[in-house]
Amino acid sequence: MPPAAVIFDMDGVLVDSEPLWHVAETAAFAAVGVTLTEADCLQTTGLRVDAVVDYWFARHPWPSPPPAAVAADIVARMVALLRAEAAPMPHAVDAVRFVHARGVPLAVASSSSRVLIDAVLDRLGIADAFTLVRSAETEPFGKPHPGVYLSTAAALGVAPGECVAIEDSGNGIRAAVAAGMYTIAVPDQAVAPEALALADEVWASLGEMAGRWAGVWPMGGAKIPYSG
Repeated sequence: MPPAAVIFDMDGVLVDSEPLWHVAETAAFAAVGVTLTEADCLQTTGLRVDAVVDYWFARHPWPSPPPAAVAADIVARMVALLRAEAAPMPHAVDAVRFVHARGVPLAVASSSSRVLIDAVLDRLGIADAFTLVRSAETEPFGKPHPGVYLSTAAALGVAPGECVAIEDSGNGIRAAVAAGMYTIAVPDQAVAPEALALADEVWASLGEMAGRWAGVWPMGGAKIPYSG
């Protein structure tokens, strides 16, 4: 069936933001005495920022400020970095315009906060292409919980099984698959093989969009439940 909507993750799919996240996270955590390596940062790729902070606070607790303040510091650093340095992922803008031109509703379902999503879409000049923008900050749980994908489909008025989701991280792939969406993985960083195996398709980049677009996908039905 043709997709009722195509839903993009943002970080690592639309924008090359993961290096910027590493800069913001290492600086914010260093301010509270926690030293993170790039490998450390990769462990939390795709998680909501509060989940990232909780993850490291559980392992290296600091006396002050509270985790919420550290999360706010990371977001503030990211807003500045995105406005100054954000670059699109290869072929991302062309892929968005390609789908938009075919009249298929587009949405963003991201773990990032809304202020960061808006900064990215404005920076890349593609805000007008999206029918809906949804941040997991409004959800009880972030990815890999499927909530942000389910609420995105509900807000669009379509069934999750009629949507195509495009993800790059293991946590994101698990969220989209658990929501019952046809899931395309475009991994930018190393992703565990067991997570990639859940995806319906794996692309080298969004440059494959035009060549693979047939207007239909064999969609329908949740494939795995979310297990927590």
